[in-house]
Amino acid sequence: MKRPAFKRVVLKLSGEALQGNLGYGIDYNVLISIARQIKEVKSLGVEMAVVIGGGNIFRGIAGSTKGMDRASADYMGMLATVLNALALQDALEKNGVFTRVQSAIEMEALAEPYIRRRAIRHLEKGRVVIFAGGTGNPYFTTDTTAALRAIEIGAEVILKATKVDGVYSSDPVKNKNAKRYETLRYIDVLKKGLKVMDATATSLCMDNELPIIVFSMKKSGNIKRVIMGERIGTTVKK
Repeated sequence: MKRPAFKRVVLKLSGEALQGNLGYGIDYNVLISIARQIKEVKSLGVEMAVVIGGGNIFRGIAGSTKGMDRASADYMGMLATVLNALALQDALEKNGVFTRVQSAIEMEALAEPYIRRRAIRHLEKGRVVIFAGGTGNPYFTTDTTAALRAIEIGAEVILKATKVDGVYSSDPVKNKNAKRYETLRYIDVLKKGLKVMDATATSLCMDNELPIIVFSMKKSGNIKRVIMGERIGTTVKK
């Protein structure tokens, strides 16, 4: 039997991925689909952590453009990630997957505080660790959280699940001639301003030689395909 290509990974989910075809909030069918895919990967013996965004509920930077104080808006966005993390935890545990939610913002009744060594121990025990609350600081995105946490826990790769099947030279929805890249260098992402992850996250990955694989969540089973080493989506590496 073929072995997984990675032993420990960080799955980065955007908040928008949870809303499915809804304009706002959480599509329960999408949530269950993600939970089942994660369970399938866990059965292969892969250690998985998840970083989840909050854009389906509130996006800090959007609030700031409408006149809100940026720091306050970002803290609201961090709270939105906690809501999504708790929803994913519920879906996973109903599918028989043991989980822990760790929040960068302490809220003892809902989640553990983020403690690096404890997170690694949970992974070693076969639990899925869901990182919520961003980095705990305003002005940083959940992309940066994914890069930071992946480096801290010694993950081998960031799997960034999106609505499109990779990274394109321009918006494929608006430009039918947009080119999809199979591989990219970190420096090319930064120079071309490609929307893989924000510049801070990309730079962190570049400095620590942490690969990023961008792929579509729309096709069920794609998480397993990436874990097994199939060439789907776009890989960003040294």
